[in-house]
Amino acid sequence: MRIVTASVIIAALSLGMTAFVQAQGASPQPRAQEPPAQSDTVIRSIQVVDIEQLQPAVRSKVDEIVAQTSEEDLQSLRKSIDAAPAAVSALKAKGLSSSHVVAINIADGVLTMFAKTA
Repeated sequence: MRIVTASVIIAALSLGMTAFVQAQGASPQPRAQEPPAQSDTVIRSIQVVDIEQLQPAVRSKVDEIVAQTSEEDLQSLRKSIDAAPAAVSALKAKGLSSSHVVAINIADGVLTMFAKTA
């Protein structure tokens, strides 16, 4: 399932979206293990969120997802991110790289990349 999500990121980012990094607003609900509702998801914006700054309830959900993710799936996700210039740019703007990303969420046209810096 996560490989499908990673493929959707590449497809959506390659469609010529306008990407920008937003500051963390309301705490997003991670759904990295759920497939997107449709395969033609359009990413309109990208958020990069440090999991250390999440509220405890949300952070525990992200930590749970990370614990269930195999290293192979994580590497596949990171390769997909590296292949998407807008995602790489959003990470660089925060001083990060795909190696910091531990989970993603795609909802309402927003790609949220959860990063772990420590």
